[in-house]
Amino acid sequence: MKKLLTVLLASFMLLTACSSNTNNANQGEGNTPSGSNGSKQEITVWAWDKVFNIGAMEFAKKVYAEKNADLTVNLVENAQNDIIQRLNAGLNSGTTKSLPNIVLIEDYRAQSFLQAYPDAFFALDEFINPSDFADYKIGPTSFNGKQYGVPFDSGVAGLYVRTDYLQEAGYSVDDLQDITWDQYIEIGKAVKEKTGHDMLTQDPNDLGLIRMMIQSAGSWYLKEDGKTPYLKDNAALADALETYKKLMDAGIVKVISDWSQFVGAFNSGDVASIPTGNWITASVKAEAEQSGKWAIVPLPTLANTESSVHASNLGGSSWYVLNVDGKEAAAEFLKETFGSNADFYQTLVTEIGAIGTLKAAAEGEAYSAPDEFFGGQTTISDFASWTEQIPNVNYGMHTYAIEDIMVVEVQNYMNGADLQTVLGNAQTQAESQIR
Repeated sequence: MKKLLTVLLASFMLLTACSSNTNNANQGEGNTPSGSNGSKQEITVWAWDKVFNIGAMEFAKKVYAEKNADLTVNLVENAQNDIIQRLNAGLNSGTTKSLPNIVLIEDYRAQSFLQAYPDAFFALDEFINPSDFADYKIGPTSFNGKQYGVPFDSGVAGLYVRTDYLQEAGYSVDDLQDITWDQYIEIGKAVKEKTGHDMLTQDPNDLGLIRMMIQSAGSWYLKEDGKTPYLKDNAALADALETYKKLMDAGIVKVISDWSQFVGAFNSGDVASIPTGNWITASVKAEAEQSGKWAIVPLPTLANTESSVHASNLGGSSWYVLNVDGKEAAAEFLKETFGSNADFYQTLVTEIGAIGTLKAAAEGEAYSAPDEFFGGQTTISDFASWTEQIPNVNYGMHTYAIEDIMVVEVQNYMNGADLQTVLGNAQTQAESQIR
């Protein structure tokens, strides 16, 4: 009997030790489940941009801690490319120990992760209501009928314009309401002639303007399945490229090659307008002496594409929960902050200029406040209104791979190649390179 008891006791101790080691193995440096008593929990968040994205998470921590002091949220800042590489490395290896509980992913890249690793992300349908957010954000953040992302910032675009330059050329802000890109070009020519200033900047290696043009028409580089290249017979893309060439040939563009030149061009007063996402506002306002000299109007439309509207998007990202220990706590944290708290979004707008895509947030006081830098315009309210009009497109898995092809072909077109030949070449390359 003593021998039997000794064997049973040893087996129990061995089983307990193995169980303990297994639990510890699941607790990597990234995700951390609840403590042994279940009262304390710890989660890790990965994001880029200390001021904007990490800053938003800092506010989320404070808001959540007011009612849920038992959750510790660790914020880890990484460059976006580093996050992509580390996420791919971890998911490819099947090892989740070093991965976070929550990760920020750019909307253009989201489907490449959701489709490649369908079991790696935690569905959030029980935590958020997708219809509470701008419609265009749901396409990138959902997959196979399930909602995986909590939509965050809006990349809603606008046309920032120097009102003093316009006036000198004989135009007012009203003259730029509801115009086409062709009309914009003509105004740009007048501004250049009267003031000597270019109308805008362009980096030949950055197709952001073309992205905005085609999304305004409800089109993208891929068909609705998010996989099939849609270049050769894409009428909206052809219209956008023809418009882009008119713009570049009009003598109203200051060619630049990097971010510092882009910001420097409008801060120094070299250009009269900036067609881009709302995230540029802080950089525009950085030049305090220009206060009162700027306004923001809706984007122009493509002249020959009926579906084109005065609203589009450039950039934007969303929060995702990894399917690891602590996922429920992470999802609950997002639910109570980014997922539903309209008051929280008022703080984000006021403190860091982040315009969220939660529809209810647009009703808050911060969204309707006038901005004296822009002549008292209620810019946030305008952006929120345009956000609701952005066409929903499927960015799919290959936005950047296709743009690598398109950058070369667009330059061929700028140098005189036939448009349909250019689009046909791009289609052939995309079909051969994308699987």
